[in-house]
Amino acid sequence: MQSNPNPMNTFADLNLPKPLANAMVDLGFEKPTPIQVKSYPVILAGKNMVGIAQTGTGKTLAYMLPLLRDLKFSKLVHPKILILVPTRELVIQVVQQINAYAKYMQVRVLGVYGGTNISTQKIAVAKGMDILVATPGRLYDLALSKAVKLNEIKKLVIDEVDVMLDLGFRFQLSNIFELMPERRQNIMFSATMTDEVEALIDNYFIAPEKISIALSGTRLENIQQQCYHVANFYTKANLLRQLLEDKKEFRKVLVFVTGKKNVELLYAALEETYASEMGLIHTDRSQNNRIAAIRLFDNGMHRILITTDVMARGLDLETISHVISFDTPNFPENYIHRIGRSGRAEKQGKSILFYTDKEEAAKTEIEKLMSHKIELMEMPPAVEISKELTPDERPRAFDTPVSFRHDEKLLKPGFHEKKKKNVKTNLGGSYKFEIARKYKKPKTRGDKFKKK
Repeated sequence: MQSNPNPMNTFADLNLPKPLANAMVDLGFEKPTPIQVKSYPVILAGKNMVGIAQTGTGKTLAYMLPLLRDLKFSKLVHPKILILVPTRELVIQVVQQINAYAKYMQVRVLGVYGGTNISTQKIAVAKGMDILVATPGRLYDLALSKAVKLNEIKKLVIDEVDVMLDLGFRFQLSNIFELMPERRQNIMFSATMTDEVEALIDNYFIAPEKISIALSGTRLENIQQQCYHVANFYTKANLLRQLLEDKKEFRKVLVFVTGKKNVELLYAALEETYASEMGLIHTDRSQNNRIAAIRLFDNGMHRILITTDVMARGLDLETISHVISFDTPNFPENYIHRIGRSGRAEKQGKSILFYTDKEEAAKTEIEKLMSHKIELMEMPPAVEISKELTPDERPRAFDTPVSFRHDEKLLKPGFHEKKKKNVKTNLGGSYKFEIARKYKKPKTRGDKFKKK
């Protein structure tokens, strides 16, 4: 007996309502991704679902397509669909994507996030919406002030939940869950299945269906991976500066650096050469600066963006030519997240990893996870080997062991017997009178002019 062909080879096979089908055509979407194929019937059936998928696999459309298909016209003020994401940038991105999907539908979408005037957002919330996209922190603030009520929520989506927990949002999530009706559909997406994510599922999700696509240890076949063995931070900077000279090859480069301090250091090292072509984002940068940097990079005004792992998680950036890991992440999964930024939409991507002697063990763990050896490249001869070290790379002064033996020789000359006049004796209660005689009460200004 011949097996039935996959009924979801194209978006046309999904039998979408005309408004949604037309939007897919406008966006140039023809074939659903694996996560979209697997998620669509589960979400449409109203089941709880947990999806494990890498960034760039089409997760937003995976949950929005069935939700929009099922969404009925409403004049209610408070939302029926709540979508939680970890960062402000993701709120903005998801709102833009939903508006594109619902182009031919009457759907009210609102995004709320921290770092902006909460009073302005309260006014926007009061106008009403069908879908609310929010960061947990700002939503919790709005819910506490009664500006937004969550008792009408029918569908809850939590995207990038592993990042949310990394950022410390567990408290807000727990309290938000308490404000929603128990009878609701829960949909959750994560790039990795950690112990924390598992605990959250066990505590709040009832019998969810689990779907896994592109697990963390899976090597993406359309990404060419290379690495360079480099001496130190500033030699890495010199190497990066050299590579970036080839503007035709390195057309759009996303540079990952661990820690906001090192992001700033690298930017400063490259600023003289590439200031007009380069932006940076990390958690200490203002919201406006971060949004502007992402926009300039995404539209091609900048070809280089330096970022931390947390800030880049979930961002859907257009056609990145290279992902450069300026340092080697301690967790191999983070490397997988990084390289997943290139090679999207079945295009060939390129990844370059820099590692020092201290980072070699972390590189080996990455290769073990992927079951793939990263190609080692020779250092270009023109690259200067820097002797300058960052504060973190410099040897620490207290590395020399200190002896605490109470040897007579060690007690000289710093430790010695006190001189007789400096030896204090406990004189009991009478001591205070002796002190009082020695240090008499000072005369006041009036006392000086009294007649004797």
